[in-house]
Amino acid sequence: MGAKTGLLIYADGEVPGLLRQVKATDLLRTSEMMRRLYPGWEIEQLSGSSLGGGVYPPKDTAYAASRPGVEIVCDQRVMIDFPSQLPEHLVAASAGRRLVLHAMHSVVDWLAFAVWEDGRLVRSLSLSPDSGIIENIGEPLPFELPYWAGDRPADIVPWPDEDEEPYPLPFHPLDLGEDALRALCGFVQEGRPEPDDIDAYSIDLHGFHVRDPHGPDPAEEEAKLRRIMETMGPPRFHTLGPDGSLIERDGM
Repeated sequence: MGAKTGLLIYADGEVPGLLRQVKATDLLRTSEMMRRLYPGWEIEQLSGSSLGGGVYPPKDTAYAASRPGVEIVCDQRVMIDFPSQLPEHLVAASAGRRLVLHAMHSVVDWLAFAVWEDGRLVRSLSLSPDSGIIENIGEPLPFELPYWAGDRPADIVPWPDEDEEPYPLPFHPLDLGEDALRALCGFVQEGRPEPDDIDAYSIDLHGFHVRDPHGPDPAEEEAKLRRIMETMGPPRFHTLGPDGSLIERDGM
């Protein structure tokens, strides 16, 4: 799966300490939270997952849990380039609480995270090597400082036959992403676990199919995808030659 997250956490204090207390979560309470956060949307219960396995759910699926003190929502729809533009009603739901957003995607080395306190944005960062720094609001948090100071430079190995060029950012977003996930939420996805890290796979989440009634029709979206695939040529397969060059080959 790679390092991918689409995560919102509402908490009455520091998230890691509260997540350590999460055991069983109530389906009714979680369903009520989902209706608050997705007003007017079509919500249908599905099989659940864990925080470790469900932090990047399939499209139109959300994994969630609600208990006193902390609420968790995993949904691709919170993976936005500008965290400051998180829908207003989602921010408003954090009144009197802390809200943490964490989103990253390993395919494009993109990271975004943000923290609100009582509905006020105190820190937001979004960046990728292709787009550079997309959003940078507020003072860097302590776990960020080594990266901005140049103590955690990106270690990128170029592809064969490619000229090595400097990485366009002073550090690798996914490295910072794992440290942000640990500092803000208490666990990591693909980084090396530490003794105090939370076992995210021990936190169960309920599953929901969530669809915006005003959004694109699923059948139309599927038909559009089929039309695109029909215009594509057959797949091409390559292997590395003895000198490191790419050689096209037939079939698998």
